[in-house]
Amino acid sequence: MIKLLYPEKRPSIKTVDGRELIFCIIRKKWVLITPEEWVRQNFLLYLIEVQNYPASLIAVEKQLLLGELKKRFDIVVYREDKPYMLIECKEMNVPITERTMEQVLRYDVKLNAAFYILTNGQTCYGFIKQDGRLEAISEFPVY
Repeated sequence: MIKLLYPEKRPSIKTVDGRELIFCIIRKKWVLITPEEWVRQNFLLYLIEVQNYPASLIAVEKQLLLGELKKRFDIVVYREDKPYMLIECKEMNVPITERTMEQVLRYDVKLNAAFYILTNGQTCYGFIKQDGRLEAISEFPVY
């Protein structure tokens, strides 16, 4: 398991017409706040503020075609124009399970990333793909 130390900076939130919105620093727009979106936005701040990942190389909620199915990944970090890290966010009360990993691996059929991160904001697991196998990591990968 990877220990996360979130920055003091918090996502911007506002209420419009009775709906709470959170500002996505990657998509540069206000989106409806949901429990999963809260985790995603805090994790993006962690990537940028704590880990110093370049915001310009992070994609959020982009569509993937898996056969005839349309899916959306949560976060992908790119390096040298290739997917470097695939991150799956769940809301805080949803445990990270083998099913979460299966979901990430389905997405990775198209992406072929080197690292996989699974988080619900409190718990965070990381894996590296080496020689066709996945190995757990205990520290967040340095960009």
